[in-house]
Amino acid sequence: MKQDFLVVGFGLSGLAICEELEKRGHSFRVYEDNSQKSSFVAGGIFNPVILKRFTLAWDADEQLKVSIPFYQSLEQKLHIPLVHFWNIFRRFHSVEEQNNWFVATDKERLGEFLDTKLHQIDNPHISAPYSYGKVQQTGHVDTGKMLDAYRKYLAEKNSILFENFDYDQLQLEDGRVKYQDGHFEAVIFCEGFGLRRNPHFQYLPLRGNKGEYITIRSRDLQLKEAIKSSVFILPLGDDLYKVGATYDNQDKSPEITSQARERLVQQVRQVINCDFEIVDQVAGIRPAMIDRRPIIGRHPEHSNLYCCNGFGSRGVLAGPVMARQLLDFIDDQLGIDAEVDLNRFTKKYFQH
Repeated sequence: MKQDFLVVGFGLSGLAICEELEKRGHSFRVYEDNSQKSSFVAGGIFNPVILKRFTLAWDADEQLKVSIPFYQSLEQKLHIPLVHFWNIFRRFHSVEEQNNWFVATDKERLGEFLDTKLHQIDNPHISAPYSYGKVQQTGHVDTGKMLDAYRKYLAEKNSILFENFDYDQLQLEDGRVKYQDGHFEAVIFCEGFGLRRNPHFQYLPLRGNKGEYITIRSRDLQLKEAIKSSVFILPLGDDLYKVGATYDNQDKSPEITSQARERLVQQVRQVINCDFEIVDQVAGIRPAMIDRRPIIGRHPEHSNLYCCNGFGSRGVLAGPVMARQLLDFIDDQLGIDAEVDLNRFTKKYFQH
């Protein structure tokens, strides 16, 4: 069987690559082993503002212009609702934070996302003596539902295999790629933190960042808005709320931990004063680069091996933009932005 592309991995990166390939009329086969869960368990929040420092996340305003229409087009394709718009209310902890917020509202590229008014939320179970700042043009994508639906779409087309990818069976010969019974023009690796096992890209300084969420049920809370304090509290409906996330640079295990659960419970109790119960907990390893920028591009030696990875906690916004840029590079020989080009680590490859 001859196809244009072999795609390894199917999280937010793999989905964006597959959709971009299909739009361009390329044939492809996907291998997915379900080992990486970060895209499925992610909050899916799209928010261009770093709410700890009130700064614009890297290129987030431009990514927003591409990514939201991308997911809206998937809603039509898959016939399911995926994109949910709502404002984030940042709970201030001091007058100093209020002042920093107002300074940020005057900054170029940032002001359009930050409301210049102080806001109150009429909820007896949340104390906010310093009020809230409202972040606009935010919301979330239901990543788990989207990935499940797209997997079914690919399965119906016989375009995805749910099995481990065996690197030893990958044969590079005469500018083409052979794997099992297939011949391909090129391979695109979208493995998330699993890239650490990839012998062709192990030289890249990918650092996993473990994130854990809990889902709580509280009939008393009756919160309608998304709150950001020390943690996010995201209403899910039916008295359920997603709370998170933790950031752990040391633990690379996929399992949930009691330490993270206790930390999240402690943090949410600092925000709300009513009873709640934990009904779920999930964990995933975010694929983050040492310089906190994605990695896309071509292998230093093998011209038909490519990588699209390293989105960290910004995969919802970055994925569609990075996929488009990589395919522009492959199809049309357009340049890749130096900030995300994996060529910035070529020296490490030859020292590896």
